[in-house]
Amino acid sequence: MSIRSLFLSVALTATALAVPASAEVVGKVGVDWVGNDIVVEAVTDPKIKGVTCHVTYFDRSIIDRLSKGNWFEDPSNNSIACRQTGPIEIGDIDLSREGEEVFREGMSLIWKKLVVNRIYDKANDTLIYLIHSRQVVDGSAKMAISTVPLFDQPVTWLKGKP
Repeated sequence: MSIRSLFLSVALTATALAVPASAEVVGKVGVDWVGNDIVVEAVTDPKIKGVTCHVTYFDRSIIDRLSKGNWFEDPSNNSIACRQTGPIEIGDIDLSREGEEVFREGMSLIWKKLVVNRIYDKANDTLIYLIHSRQVVDGSAKMAISTVPLFDQPVTWLKGKP
């Protein structure tokens, strides 16, 4: 396989991974004259019905990429807000302290990913959604959380409440 073919294959794979089926762009706000945007996506948790998270991230324009370099990477600035948007039905979720990844989107050609993890806080009967960047070489300390309290809410646990 030639270098060009390998690069094209990696680029196509990264592009395919960057567009998850569970996210939908619901807003895009221009922030400057060079075309940089803040994108707002609605993300549904595949194992929990009735919860929607809105994720924001910075999308660099071609002009910004050309003028500042770092062609293949967007900044790690992101935010999340999760709310109950319907009757809550919880499937088979990971109850460990680490929780589980429910969403991932590429923020660079290969290395950086925007990740949302869900953690269940049993003591407070709350779902916690943590957004952060994952980078192979260097992790990012930029993160945010959002919580969805389940206390005194009509919640259906398909596998029984833990």
